[in-house]
Amino acid sequence: MLADYAVRVEQSRGRRYPETPHPYRDDFQRDRDRVVHSRAFRRLEAKTQVFTRRYSDHFRNRLTHTIEVAQIARTIAAQLGLNTDLVEALALVHDIGHPPFGHAGERALDVAMREQGLFFDHNLHALRIVEDFEMRYAAFRGLNLTFEVREGIIKHSHDYSAEEYPELEEYLLDQQPPLEAQLIDLADEIAYNSADLDDGFEAHLLTLPQIRAGVPGFERCFAEVERLYSEAPDKLKFNEALKRFLDRMVSGLVQSTRTRVQRIGSVEEVRRQGERLVTFGPEVDAERRECKEFLYKSLYFSATLEPEKVEAERVISELFAHWVRRPGDLPGGYSEKAKTEPVARVVCDYMAGMTDHYILEQYEKFCGGFRP
Repeated sequence: MLADYAVRVEQSRGRRYPETPHPYRDDFQRDRDRVVHSRAFRRLEAKTQVFTRRYSDHFRNRLTHTIEVAQIARTIAAQLGLNTDLVEALALVHDIGHPPFGHAGERALDVAMREQGLFFDHNLHALRIVEDFEMRYAAFRGLNLTFEVREGIIKHSHDYSAEEYPELEEYLLDQQPPLEAQLIDLADEIAYNSADLDDGFEAHLLTLPQIRAGVPGFERCFAEVERLYSEAPDKLKFNEALKRFLDRMVSGLVQSTRTRVQRIGSVEEVRRQGERLVTFGPEVDAERRECKEFLYKSLYFSATLEPEKVEAERVISELFAHWVRRPGDLPGGYSEKAKTEPVARVVCDYMAGMTDHYILEQYEKFCGGFRP
């Protein structure tokens, strides 16, 4: 049962290129399937989330993170009466535009582009992937996704203005996105906050006392677990506390959003709101911020991870500079595009699609590999 404010597939604004309806899958289900079968989606398996495989094969990569976001987002969507098929499609596509080496790679690619008077934005790049770069169909370029999925790619985590981005004008930039798209950014944050605590603890970069002292929401959950399982090993207590902390984030988001949307009667009314309606309540939001601040201070910018970030930035900046100077070294299709399009944009598009190991192979080939 969909709520009045949910997106209904039969009211979709449709695809850029009309297609014959499928006999037993609706358009949002087909969009989900097209994302899953895309090359860009498969490459997420070999892209860093936070930890490279130097630490362990057990840690999240972009693909496993994406699957966790989809699970959390579907759970929340079902509780709110939203369109779970649209939510799943948006969750699965939300990171498809990220380059190799995680956020360090994204920053390095943006810096390189800005030196050329341009910039890199992973949401805009994701739109380019599904609109142009994926080549699977004889009738059109790209995946020909519905308007609602393309809009969600652009608007799920960022507000763009029509003045600055006139090329995005069709995506109703003066309006709020539907709740299905609003949900994705916060489901993403729930997923990576809890996952990064887990992976940081497993990597021995975060200690249990450190997490308990730095994340008050987790500590409250851990105190409850200690009362119930006082004899359990610390690792199992950690797992139980983290499970409760994640559930608290999800439940808080559901409860707060349900209160905020109870008088909303349509998608159009959602779009007319002056702010996003999918939010945490004040108490849970404070715990979310505390966790995020702890992870930035104690993990993401830790001295232990710094050498890998420096290496990632060097690989991207030097390889980018090489191909800008010598576009003839690009593969044939990209080399041809560089004759008619800005070379920096062509190089950026090529590099952003790479996996971690492939970009290292290219760095070894063109720049001589790592230097001490």
